[in-house]
Amino acid sequence: MQQLSILGATGSIGQSTLDVVSRHPNKFKIVGLSAHKNIDILVAQAKQFDAQYIVVSDESLFTDAKNKVQQAGLTCEVLSGNEGLCQIASLDSVDSVMAAIVGAAGLLPTLSAVKAGKKVMLANKEALVMCGEIFVNEVNRSGAQLLPIDSEHNAIFQCLPADYEYGNIAASGIAKILLTGSGGPFLTTPLNHFENITPEQACAHPNWDMGRKISVDSATMMNKGLEFIEAKWLFGVACEDIDIVLHPQSIIHSMVQYTDGSVLAQLGNPDMRTPIAHCLSYPKRIDSGVSHLDFNRLADFTFTKPDFERYPNLQTAIEACKAGQYATTALNAANEVSVAAFLDGRIRFTDIASINQAVTDSVPAQKLADVEAILALDAEARSLAQQYLLRSAS
Repeated sequence: MQQLSILGATGSIGQSTLDVVSRHPNKFKIVGLSAHKNIDILVAQAKQFDAQYIVVSDESLFTDAKNKVQQAGLTCEVLSGNEGLCQIASLDSVDSVMAAIVGAAGLLPTLSAVKAGKKVMLANKEALVMCGEIFVNEVNRSGAQLLPIDSEHNAIFQCLPADYEYGNIAASGIAKILLTGSGGPFLTTPLNHFENITPEQACAHPNWDMGRKISVDSATMMNKGLEFIEAKWLFGVACEDIDIVLHPQSIIHSMVQYTDGSVLAQLGNPDMRTPIAHCLSYPKRIDSGVSHLDFNRLADFTFTKPDFERYPNLQTAIEACKAGQYATTALNAANEVSVAAFLDGRIRFTDIASINQAVTDSVPAQKLADVEAILALDAEARSLAQQYLLRSAS
């Protein structure tokens, strides 16, 4: 019986995880669940899965959460804030942690799970974008097991050889990591229409059901840029070892090209329960609830190279990855601020990329020796983004 905590239980990844767990009641036991504000959903989940702990990361809702737990007749312990998140991520009774909090807020609790030597199923790409080298070093020190949930990185993981040597793709006969992306909802939209794109349009992804922030990141292809950075750290490769391929059908989730000319690809319907089930049960396989591919009904597969004029955020992310951890930390912070402003209707869709580029260019090159330095730079970059935001909105 695998003992599991889910960080970000009320989001799309968290709910998909619980769906898979519900199909295997004899294999998984929910210990801890967290949410930011969605207390009603969180309490309902705690009741359904008999959780021992729930955490509301918004500390102002702690009393409300306690009252609702009491009204529901539950006995689970209610925690709050980063301290509560870190606690359920590192409990002795927990074997595995689903790290599914979106954004920089997921960094510290995910690191807590790593330091405690847990099996960490990583859906929070920002942990590696902000903190890649420190994060990987902690995994090696603690003996934690790091498994990728993002469909693309999970696909790459499945296509790598079993004896893959971290950071040495040549020894495994690998020529390239091929990271696929759908191109989002604006793959064919005329560029002169981009200024008028609304949040509702940006959140209407053609293939995937995701949260609003990630949906906007997919529309700008910042999501693919963050995944590019994440792949570098997950697999220990150089930026030059990764190519991005647009595949609008989202059936091939990513590929590994070998030096002998072979290409191994992982295919499946676009449903996050597949990589979630893979990581929950690794190295075995379990039913995810996802329907099997019907090859007789598949449309033609198409592949194109991304256009940086259409996706300037992608180019900014790749250049930040080449520059180093300080640049990727600044970019991630700027993007969280700019996307939130776009979703609130305060800036245009095209302003997201402009603000992200301006902030990344403004931060001087520097060595980030520890998490405190990373968080300090994150705060500085957010402040810069707010300044550029005011200029864009005026």
